[in-house]
Amino acid sequence: MTHKLKIALFTLLLIGVNISAQEKWTLDECIAYALENNLQLNDFEYTNQSNKETYAQSIRNLLPSVNASSSYVINFGRSTDPFTNDIVTTEFFSNNYSLESSIDLFQGFQKINAIKASKFLFKATKEEVLQQKFLLAFRVMQAFYDIQFFQGLVAISKEQLQVSKSNYDLVKRQIDLGLKAGADLYEAESLLLTDELNLTQSENQLAAAELKLIQEMNLEDTSEITIQEELAEVGKNFITDEIRSDSIYSTARDFLPLIKAQEFRAKAAKKQIGVARGRLYPSLTLFAGIGTGYFETTRDTLGNTLPFREQFRDNTSQYIGVSLNVPISNGWSARSRIKQSKIERLRAENNLKTQEQVLFQTIQQLVQDHNSLLVELEQSNQKVEAQNLAFTIAQKRYEKGLINALELFTAKNLFANAQNENLQVRLRSEINKSTLDFYRGLPVFNIN
Repeated sequence: MTHKLKIALFTLLLIGVNISAQEKWTLDECIAYALENNLQLNDFEYTNQSNKETYAQSIRNLLPSVNASSSYVINFGRSTDPFTNDIVTTEFFSNNYSLESSIDLFQGFQKINAIKASKFLFKATKEEVLQQKFLLAFRVMQAFYDIQFFQGLVAISKEQLQVSKSNYDLVKRQIDLGLKAGADLYEAESLLLTDELNLTQSENQLAAAELKLIQEMNLEDTSEITIQEELAEVGKNFITDEIRSDSIYSTARDFLPLIKAQEFRAKAAKKQIGVARGRLYPSLTLFAGIGTGYFETTRDTLGNTLPFREQFRDNTSQYIGVSLNVPISNGWSARSRIKQSKIERLRAENNLKTQEQVLFQTIQQLVQDHNSLLVELEQSNQKVEAQNLAFTIAQKRYEKGLINALELFTAKNLFANAQNENLQVRLRSEINKSTLDFYRGLPVFNIN
């Protein structure tokens, strides 16, 4: 391989690595990747699959049970001849074969209630899987917007640093011209170093936010991630229509997986009472079977053991019957189980009411935050404009020597703080909007 070809291949490799590193992620892509690769979510999926199989087995329990058995027995010493019923002391062997089937005709509706209970539990875990997907999506969204926030801080810090560099160069030129004393340069350098430190801290916070998103997504073999959405678009589509907690709660309660899961668990607990109560009733079972055997002591008139095929045919017997089991006393365990099941039902219903209460309070808080953010967003925008104008004037006055570096630093910090506050309000507004849209039943996340 020639030297030029090696250089060309190496260059192409670097370009490919650079393109891969510059891949940009949208919020939907981040959420989709997290849903596909989150390990904790798999655990809920396995629980749901287990409950699905439990439900299927509860249906199969209605089928008859069929059992086959076979035995090979060698008798030593004193024993009973299975053919003549005489007492013998000789050694002999025998084979027995049987096939038996039974079906429960009545068990106090235990199996029917068990089917319904397991079905409700299966539906509950299915909703809980969906709930965990939504929670994961919200965590990814929060991490995504945290990156945007710290990206904004980095941009603000860079602007402030650029101003400090310009002022430092200005002071240096003025000192060279004899317009300012050397002490002024130390003040400008101090402000420059302060802004450099602020930029470093913002970049570190941005790196921590990126790591948080990478961990939520379970993105392997990387320590950096680049998101696609532009920060300027955040907070511009905030809800301005009047919204009410009651109407949002009514909508959210009808579809929220957490509420539906708890409803299913309450229904399952009610059916479990039926299962426990069924133990107080008599049970009726129908059974039937067929059996045969081969015995070494079964002989003909000449004293020869009859062949296996002949014995297998002649020794065949069939039976059919009904078994009735009436519970009379079981140490009060059945009634105790009924009481425990009733307590579980009350607990499940109380958990449902608790979840409904938490949901309503959460929506109330979101609506209150929404109304507050409407005012904060407008005032924050006005504050940024005012502080920007004040800083521009202060900068011009500083260049003309009308104010000192401390006064300029104060004006610059007030402008930076206003930008920071505005960025926070915009991102809080975006998160508040997405959360309210979710509870209003709008398609915030692409989750089935």
